[in-house]
Amino acid sequence: MQQGWRYTRLVLHLLQGVLTAALVFPWVSLDRRGRLRQRWSTGLLALLGIVPRVSGAELARPALLIANHVSWVDIFAINTLSPSAFVSKADVRQWPIIGWLAAMNETVFLQRGSRGHARIINAEIATRMAAGRHVAVFPEGTTTDGSHVQHFHAALLQPAIAAGQPVQALAVCYRTPDGEFTRAAAYDGDLSVLDSLKAIIATPRIEVHLTVLPAIATTDAKRRDIAAQAHAAISAVVNPPDAADIAPVREAA
Repeated sequence: MQQGWRYTRLVLHLLQGVLTAALVFPWVSLDRRGRLRQRWSTGLLALLGIVPRVSGAELARPALLIANHVSWVDIFAINTLSPSAFVSKADVRQWPIIGWLAAMNETVFLQRGSRGHARIINAEIATRMAAGRHVAVFPEGTTTDGSHVQHFHAALLQPAIAAGQPVQALAVCYRTPDGEFTRAAAYDGDLSVLDSLKAIIATPRIEVHLTVLPAIATTDAKRRDIAAQAHAAISAVVNPPDAADIAPVREAA
C-alpha cells in the first residue's frame, strides 16, 4: 500500500514537471528555469527515498562537469547540486515525453560520429559555459553498477578546452545509510528504467554521495591528460584505498 502511494506521488510529480516545462518555462529566465529544475529534482529524490550528500571542493563557475554514470537518477542528483545542461545522445530526443522534457531542460543532443555536428555542439556548449552556466557530461558513455569507473572518452572534454574553461570532476556513489555500497539505484546491463525504479522504491533509504573534486585548468592541456586525471580522481573516491579517508559529507541544499 505504501509503495503504491509512492508510485502515485511520483506520477503526480512527473505531471507537475511536464506542466511547469510547458506553461512556465517559456515565460521565465534561464536562471529561474534552473531554480525550478533544482527544486523539482530535490523533490523527486525525496519521493524516491534518496538523500543527496555533498563533500569536497566548491564548484567552479563556469565549468564542464564530468561524472561517472550509474543511474538515470544521476542527472537529478547533480541538478540538486547545480542546475546543469546535460549532454545526451541524440536519440534520446525522440523518446516520448522524456525527450521533450530533456529538450526543455537545456539538454544538448550529440549525434555521435559526425564531426560537423560535433563542432556545432561544441560551440553550443561553449556558449552556455561563457554565460556562466554548468554543462555536465558522462564521459564513460554508458552506465555501470557503481562499483567501478570505465574508460573516459576524452573527446567530450574538447568544448571546455576550446573555450578555456575548467573541467571539474564529480564522483557519484550510491550508499546505504551505514555507508555500504548498494546497487539499488543502478541502471546498467539489461535493466529497464521500470526495473531500476522498482529496485529504488523497494529500498527504504539510499544516499547518493556527490564528491566534488578540485577543478582542472584546461589551458595548455591535452584532453587525454585531463580525462586521465579526472578518471583517477573519481576512481579514488568510488574505490577508496582506505575507507577512513572518505571525507565528511554535508546534505545538499
